[in-house]
Amino acid sequence: MEDGTAMYGDLETVQYVRTQHKHHCRENQCTSALVKHIKAPLHLVWSLVRRFDQPQKYKPFVSRCTVIGDPEIGSLREVNVKSGLPATTSTERLELLDDEEHILGIRIIGGDHRLKNYSSIVTVHPEMIEGRAGTMVIESFVVDVPEGNTKDETCYFVEALIRCNLKSLADVSERLASQDIID
Repeated sequence: MEDGTAMYGDLETVQYVRTQHKHHCRENQCTSALVKHIKAPLHLVWSLVRRFDQPQKYKPFVSRCTVIGDPEIGSLREVNVKSGLPATTSTERLELLDDEEHILGIRIIGGDHRLKNYSSIVTVHPEMIEGRAGTMVIESFVVDVPEGNTKDETCYFVEALIRCNLKSLADVSERLASQDIID
């Protein structure tokens, strides 16, 4: 892909997907995984990804996020979505947050959208890019295929949202890295 976001392919990435991105995909669901290589160190990228309470730091479609209590496994967040998407709110539960393995898991449990039974896993991995510390981010998902849509249409839509989020994550992370905000 031109923007550096790709479907997974190399052996190391396939291993990460196989071991850390386990989704049970039923007949009426679709699943996929996308990869983004970011020219910023892992700790900087992870500091943005792990913030269940502040997805708007890098997700351009989020206008506001409210978490009840401390962000911990089982916590809920109410996300307000910017206009232009076929949704205004999403209620999401933090399923997994592992600061040692750099894994974040989220499940959508409500909202006014068509992403029913949506679950995603994001993992963050160190890598070298052009001789400098970089990060590979993998995001996978599983979701119900809405009535009237095909698996391909549903995957295409969700992948487009994830690509946009991953591009924004890269832009924010690389900008912070270039400013030596975190190193």
